[in-house]
Amino acid sequence: QDQLAESGGGSVQPGGSLRLSCSVSDYDPSRLAWFRQAPEKEREGVASIATASGRAVYADSVKGRFTISLDNAKTTVYLEMNMLKPEDSAIYYCAARRSGGLSSVLESASFPVWGQGTQVTVSS
Repeated sequence: QDQLAESGGGSVQPGGSLRLSCSVSDYDPSRLAWFRQAPEKEREGVASIATASGRAVYADSVKGRFTISLDNAKTTVYLEMNMLKPEDSAIYYCAARRSGGLSSVLESASFPVWGQGTQVTVSS
């Protein structure tokens, strides 16, 4: 069974909204994050949240448009995406780690557990 499973991707017009979900099983992370990767581009950290405090960190490119959150059971992490732009199109991945602290919270190398990804396409 996959430890992380994303859902909620799809196609939307510019200016639209989507909500991604990632369910967590058989793993107790201290931090969950969303990353994305567009064709021929490096994987980019989008948002990250500490499971104990709920404190979130965002990439500058999505601040004010995206919101990361946890459900009360801390078994699902969401990424609410508003005011979507064509440049937001990518495969979005959920990632998790057990190490705490504020180092490397948006760096893919610091997250050992990954979901399979879900496609988001923003196009008119």
